[in-house]
Amino acid sequence: MAISDHVDFPAFIEGVKRRNPGQSEFVQAVQEVAEDIFDFIQDKEQYHHYQILRRIAEPDRVVSFRVCWEDDKGNIRVQRGWRVQNNNSIGPYKGGIRFHPSVTESVLKFLAFEQTFKNALTGLPMGGGKGGANFNPKGKSDHEVMRFCQSFMTELYRHVGADVDVPAGDIGVGGREIGYMFGQYKRITNQFTGVLTGKGLEYGGSLIRTEATGYGAVYFLMNMLKEKGQDLVGKAVVISGSGNVATHAAEKVVQLGGRVMTLSDSQGFIHDPDGIDQEKIDWVKTHKTRRRGRIAEYVETFTGATFHEGKTPWGVPCDVALPCATQNELLGEDARTLVANGCMAVAEGANMPTNLEGVHVFKDAKILFAPGKAANAGGVAVSGLEMSQNSGRISWKEAELQQLLLDIMEGIHSRCLEYGRRGDYVDYVKGANIAGFKKVADAMLAYGVV
Repeated sequence: MAISDHVDFPAFIEGVKRRNPGQSEFVQAVQEVAEDIFDFIQDKEQYHHYQILRRIAEPDRVVSFRVCWEDDKGNIRVQRGWRVQNNNSIGPYKGGIRFHPSVTESVLKFLAFEQTFKNALTGLPMGGGKGGANFNPKGKSDHEVMRFCQSFMTELYRHVGADVDVPAGDIGVGGREIGYMFGQYKRITNQFTGVLTGKGLEYGGSLIRTEATGYGAVYFLMNMLKEKGQDLVGKAVVISGSGNVATHAAEKVVQLGGRVMTLSDSQGFIHDPDGIDQEKIDWVKTHKTRRRGRIAEYVETFTGATFHEGKTPWGVPCDVALPCATQNELLGEDARTLVANGCMAVAEGANMPTNLEGVHVFKDAKILFAPGKAANAGGVAVSGLEMSQNSGRISWKEAELQQLLLDIMEGIHSRCLEYGRRGDYVDYVKGANIAGFKKVADAMLAYGVV
């Protein structure tokens, strides 16, 4: 193929839309990456000839299956499960399992596509995958969740393995769900292998896995600020979400001298002008995880705070924003509000929480903006370290893991700088996309057409 015959960007995106009708989340993820990759590969014939980007944007396989289970009243319930195995050029497929009513094939394909680049950025040998079901564990008894997880794994076990595909947790899938699924895998296969990460410490889990995504996002933010000669001391920080990622991001911000102003859930957000300190964060952790409470109840315990029903926190003036809830929670108008209010840095703790318009607003304003594939890679990085510990039948100390996480996030930042620096400005989106793509693409070239 001659360079003059290369497919241009609009034609490529039209092809993606045509092949994936109705899958808006997946098309959005591919478009966001392709915008940067097309510039990079313009004069690199081998990537065009071997259709590398086209191949990465087509999952190796999408497995869809029925999950039947019985609720506590004896009713037979039917859900749909998926596992999307996007690319294993640099290692076994790796990516979480999500249980939530919003789970669709499109959402999982976008997550698996993003995961491919995120995992490549860590420097660890992990490919990209994602899975889940349109099952809502909220309001279900432990026995109902157990029965669902066992039924889910009864099909999934055929498609995963320590050297094939190693799932982890995600939204709706925590230690309880991982335990039930691991137990069923062990029961079916009669093997004790590192087929899942995020396991309990009693049966092969890793220290700091719970904290890793939130801590990692703040470590990446710390590196961005350091590049500008700044730090978090005294800076006002707005955070969305109140689950595992958000609370641990808040914890690390407080440890580094920042002032956390907000947390949220699906019903709205709380604003605490006095700052959400460690004592308050601990209250939220207990309230949300053990008591299954709502964030609105925070204002009944801590005077001076306000709850804003049905709203997101992006209108609160701040220096730094950390979207840590879910995809497309920060829209173009929210991004313009943050910029107008003087926000200087945004680090994504969730997967693709900023929509495409919002990303363009941040890039045009030239503020520090870290995409999720870079900033929230801490979780999967420690999952990769858990895989290493399982393979070696060893367990590393917390201090060792904390240092490894710091080193990995610093390494990701350095890779983003390599391809994203534009004079005094660093385009972290472009840097992350190109660095992740190049590693996967070069491995694919080495294999030929497979």
